Amino acid sequence: LSLSLSVCVSAVLRVLWLLSVFGTVLPLDGGMLFPRESTSREVKELNGLWDFRPDGSLNRNEGFEKAWYKRRLAETGPVIEMPVPASYNDITQDPTLRDFIGWVWYEREVFVPARWISDEGTRVVLRVGSAHYYSIVWVNGEKVTEHEGGHLPFEAEISSLIRRDPTKPCRITIAVNNTLTLETLPPGTIQYMNDRTRYPDGFFVQNIYFDFFNYAGIHRPVLLYTTPTVYVDDIIVETNFMDNTGLVRYKVSVQGAATATLKVTLMDKDGHCVASSNTPSGVLKVVDVKLWWPYLMHENPGYLYSMEVRQHTSTYEDVYTLPVGIRTVNVTKTQFLINNKPFYFHGVNKHEDSDIRGKGLDWPLIVKDFNLIKWLGANSFRTSHYPYAEEILQMCDRHGIVVIDECPGVGIKDIRSFGNASLSHHLVVMDELVRRDKNHPSVVMWSVANEPASEMPPAEFYFKTLIKHTKALDHTRPVTYITDSNYARDKGAPFVDVVCVNSYFSWYHDPGHLEVIPIQLNAQFENWYGKYKKPIIQSEYGADALPGLHMDPPMMFTEEYQNALLQSYHDVFDQKRKQYVIGELIWNFADFMTAQAIHRVVGNKKGIFTRQRQPKAAAFILRRRYWRLANETWRLPPWTKYPCSL
Repeated sequence: LSLSLSVCVSAVLRVLWLLSVFGTVLPLDGGMLFPRESTSREVKELNGLWDFRPDGSLNRNEGFEKAWYKRRLAETGPVIEMPVPASYNDITQDPTLRDFIGWVWYEREVFVPARWISDEGTRVVLRVGSAHYYSIVWVNGEKVTEHEGGHLPFEAEISSLIRRDPTKPCRITIAVNNTLTLETLPPGTIQYMNDRTRYPDGFFVQNIYFDFFNYAGIHRPVLLYTTPTVYVDDIIVETNFMDNTGLVRYKVSVQGAATATLKVTLMDKDGHCVASSNTPSGVLKVVDVKLWWPYLMHENPGYLYSMEVRQHTSTYEDVYTLPVGIRTVNVTKTQFLINNKPFYFHGVNKHEDSDIRGKGLDWPLIVKDFNLIKWLGANSFRTSHYPYAEEILQMCDRHGIVVIDECPGVGIKDIRSFGNASLSHHLVVMDELVRRDKNHPSVVMWSVANEPASEMPPAEFYFKTLIKHTKALDHTRPVTYITDSNYARDKGAPFVDVVCVNSYFSWYHDPGHLEVIPIQLNAQFENWYGKYKKPIIQSEYGADALPGLHMDPPMMFTEEYQNALLQSYHDVFDQKRKQYVIGELIWNFADFMTAQAIHRVVGNKKGIFTRQRQPKAAAFILRRRYWRLANETWRLPPWTKYPCSL
């Protein structure tokens, strides 16, 4: 495959922007504030049907060789309609598109409002919420940006391009390539099958080292948005409190002018001003502060203030409003503290995955999932195994759902993926993730990887560097990675703040033997804590269950076996959570699609809900447990809707 997969090493070498207010570094040019409308900003969504074509040439390079981006895509060959946002894999009846590897091309023509074009004081920005995996963007045939990596946003200012000929529509072309290499996140390899007695010409497969389907396409909204030419580029907040006084330390970055007048106003939910300032950085003091609390930990969880930043020069004014939750996070040898109170994670692991849409942003599904999470009595989830949509984190902020925010570092199994090129790209990905999610109060911990081969010798330098870098980006949150390695040989564990362990006793190990769980799980906890003296989260555990399959005595893949396995784990959790175990996250919230394999029957079936969000018996086991945990831990008062019938 002819791919332009250059690792963005240069981004690591850019000049570091030292935020002296926080002692924090942010080595990326500019901010990535979520587009919000205001009196000075407008947003135009470009979601809907786009023209689409996969490049089916043997080298997947015909689109570049024939410069498809220079004219309308429909003029260069046949196109089909493709919804955005959505994965393209499950949209058609074509099996080759479902498993397609290589470049695909999207295009849409849009009319830009005349006032955006005529006003030279208006910036017009094109933003892609995420595309998997490598993307190149053209506007009216001219390249405006490219981006390596899925799951995170990228953008480009296109003001000058659309003003060249304001009478014509704006033609946006996006080429997306889902090929994974040893230096991408997640990594993979391309394997060519050259035996012509067994395979056709040009036959190859994409090898992956993770257990979910490699969905591809434009997965999140594509937007045009405006700002004035002098605009608020970034806002960074860090919160604390003393007694009843909240402290909001902030820094505002303005682009487009050497000087600008700022007005920063913090307002409560009723719109009343509780603190204000006229400086680009400082500390706002909030009397009688309302803290941001997790769901089921307080009668008013997820309380958010609004920070309105208003900047103006003699010519331009810009207004941006950022939701702010005031809370603290701390870790001891045995506890995870939110607002100085012990917090126990009882939650889920998830995937962005659904029928037809794949990983495409789907509001009905998002709202349904949040309703199910709260029905369960879950207070947290991990964004396994990649950053989720910003819209999901905003929901978590509002509902008080705690998040372990994970980068796409899943499947780092080959020793060649610990090289300098891989590390450089991994550092850039963490830069982008922290830049995007730094202000979300729901995000309480960064996860830099899932189940890497952390026993390999290069892993020590790799994870020491990666974790140190992430802590430099944000010193207010702990950093971890998810391990399934042997405790004695794990090279990265000394550098994490919280030990997160995945284990599947009686499933992948000693399958069918539930009696080993109490012994092996207890030994796991004792070994990890005994060596590292750090709090532990059981970050994954579970068993596949086919809905409606029953057998007693329990056998693997039945709902009874899933229930029995969960109960055996829970018995050990109840012993250890009184000591140093600070959380449990079931694998998985819902069944999800995987690559075809002899050990998978149309996907992974470890969900407590089906892929269509219908409960298995295990969902009720977990619901009873989570509400009981919430009641025991925080002594839920009458304001909760505790399901007493449980």
